[in-house]
Amino acid sequence: MSRRTPRVFAALLAAAALTLGACAEKSSDTTGAAGGNSPAASFPATVGKLTLDKRPEKIVSMSPTATEMLFAIGAGKQVTAVDDQSNYPAEVPKSDLSGFQPNAEAIAGKSPDLVVLSNDTNKIVDQLTKLKIPVLLAPAANTLDDTYRQITDLGTLTGHPAEATDLTQRMRDDIAKLVKDLPQRSEKLTYFHELGPELYTATSKTFIGSLYALAGLENIADASDADGKAMGYPQLSQEVIVKADPDFVFLADTRCCQQSPEKLKARSGWAGLTAVKNNQVVALDDDIASRWGPRVVDQVRAIVDAVAKVPA
Repeated sequence: MSRRTPRVFAALLAAAALTLGACAEKSSDTTGAAGGNSPAASFPATVGKLTLDKRPEKIVSMSPTATEMLFAIGAGKQVTAVDDQSNYPAEVPKSDLSGFQPNAEAIAGKSPDLVVLSNDTNKIVDQLTKLKIPVLLAPAANTLDDTYRQITDLGTLTGHPAEATDLTQRMRDDIAKLVKDLPQRSEKLTYFHELGPELYTATSKTFIGSLYALAGLENIADASDADGKAMGYPQLSQEVIVKADPDFVFLADTRCCQQSPEKLKARSGWAGLTAVKNNQVVALDDDIASRWGPRVVDQVRAIVDAVAKVPA
């Protein structure tokens, strides 16, 4: 996947987590689908202020996370184009649409009957709305509940509510099973989550941090953004990390920046870190670590597997 520098990537993550423009039709409480444990497809379908009179058949996804969600709920055949950052699953109809600099005319050229976005860069929502193109804004999640809600909303709008319900329930069950057998510890293990070699990271207040909290880990970066000015994505110094001496380092920059446990060990002062000495530097899949879709289960599994290896 094409990635920008860690500095820009961190800024984009932070921006995506903000409350976006009021003109957007945000993923929110769902109406228009039948109730019960296995809702049936029903149109008109409404999510927030967005109502679709019929099932969309030409969906353009401008969000890698939304793309994963759409395919996971069985709406993949309705997706006719995705942005240049969407790379999973392999059969996505990738295009040259820019995910970082979305262009309304280029998107409109795909004749979509629904566009799904994760941010309002360049006021793209307003531009598409003026072109009378239905838009769903599904911003970066802050919690797992946000993820479940977005999957449910997409299920409602695409005519796959039952599949969305089944997926969210499987995710809940899988995550609960993963964390329930973790050993109880008298003292929490600590960690550093690396977004890039410039040492940008994510605090416990972010979606990324919430997954580590499920495993009972303590984030060494929290004190560095106590005032919230970094919006949950501060840049730490080498000295702060070495002094904190985390039990784990999780690398979310293995592909974008070719980082590895070996390269980390070679950094000045890092060879003495507990995480390095105990072989507790964990290489993550960059894409999974930066998205809030169905594969968050895989991210939780990677965290839990690492923690479970440490004696209580």
